[in-house]
Amino acid sequence: MKALIAMSGGVDSAVAALLMQQEGWDCLGCTMRLYRNEDACVAPDRSCCSLDDVEDAKAVARRMGIPHHTFNFTDEFRAKVMDKFTASYLSGRTPNPCIDCNNYLKFGKLHQRARELGCDCVVTGHYARIEQTPEGWVLKKALDPDKDQSYVLYTLTQTQLAHTRFPLGAMTKAETRALAAEHGFVNAEKPDSQDICFVPDGDYARVIESLTGRTPTPGRFVDLAGNTLGTHRGVIHYTVGQRRGLGLSFDRPYYVVRIDPAENTVTLGPKEALFSKRAFVPAFHWISGRAPEAPIRCGVKIRYRHPEQPALLRPTPEGGAEILFDEPQRAITPGQSAVAYLGDVVLGGGELSDEN
Repeated sequence: MKALIAMSGGVDSAVAALLMQQEGWDCLGCTMRLYRNEDACVAPDRSCCSLDDVEDAKAVARRMGIPHHTFNFTDEFRAKVMDKFTASYLSGRTPNPCIDCNNYLKFGKLHQRARELGCDCVVTGHYARIEQTPEGWVLKKALDPDKDQSYVLYTLTQTQLAHTRFPLGAMTKAETRALAAEHGFVNAEKPDSQDICFVPDGDYARVIESLTGRTPTPGRFVDLAGNTLGTHRGVIHYTVGQRRGLGLSFDRPYYVVRIDPAENTVTLGPKEALFSKRAFVPAFHWISGRAPEAPIRCGVKIRYRHPEQPALLRPTPEGGAEILFDEPQRAITPGQSAVAYLGDVVLGGGELSDEN
C-alpha cells in the first residue's frame, strides 16, 4: 500500500509521515508550492510555503528514507484561494481561505496527483479522525479538543474520506512533538503557523491591494437608520463584529453590523444589533452525501474558534440549510462557514449567506 504524505515542513505532517511508515506503508512525501511570496508581499521566511519549509520537509523525508517531491500548484492556488479571498473581501464577506485550500488543493489536486502516482491515499497532519461505519465514512473531531481541526475539513466527500488518513487524530500536540524529537526531526520544536499562510502579518487589506493593484475607495459609515457617521477607508478594512480600528468616537461602543459594497457603506450599531438566532447556508455540503429528510437537532459552529452551539438544522429543497439557534449568536458573518456536529461526528457545512 502506497501513501502520498502532504508535508508542509511542520512537525505535524512530519509525524504523520512517520506513523504511516511505522504502519508499513510505502510513503512518498510531497510539498505543495502554493504561491510566489512576492505576489502577496510576503517575506521569504514568513510563510508555510517558504524555501526553509520545503527544506525542512525534505530533511525529514531524507531522515525517513522516503522520496520527496515539490508540486507547483501556484496557478491553482491563485485562482481557487487567493482570488476568491480577494473577491470575498471586496464583496463585504469574510472568507476562510484554509477551507478553500483544503477543498481545492489538499483534497482536490493532491488526490488527483496521488492517483497519477499510484498512491492509495493522501495523508495530512490534520487533527481529526476518519472512521468507516455500516452507513459510510464519517469525519470526527480529534480526541484533543484544543487541536481539533474538523471545522476546516467539512467539504470532504465519501470518496475522499475513503482515500485519506489523519494519523494524528488521537494524539495531543505534546505527544506529536515528543515523537518528532525522539526521531531527530529538525522541525520538532518548530512553532505552529497562526495566520493565513499568504497573510502572515494579518494585514489583509495590504495583500488585497497588492493582488488587485487598486486602492480601496473610502465611503460612508452609517448608523442603522442610514444616517452618516463618518468616512471609512474602504470595505476591505472591515468585518462584521469589528469594533477596533474604526477611527470614530462614540459615547458607547459601536460595531460593524453590515457591509454594503454596492453602496460603499459600512453600517455601525450597538452590540445588541449583532445578535441573531437565525443563519442561512445557501449550499450545504453533507458529508454523508445526502441530506436528512427532516430537521435535525445538532451543534453548530459559525467560526473556527467559536464554541459549538445547540441549534435546529433545516435542510431546504434547493440544497441549502436554515439554522435556528437556541440562543442568539453574535456576529454571524457572511463568508465564514457554519459547520454542524452530531456529537463528535461532522455532519457537514457551508458558507454563511449575506442574508442571515
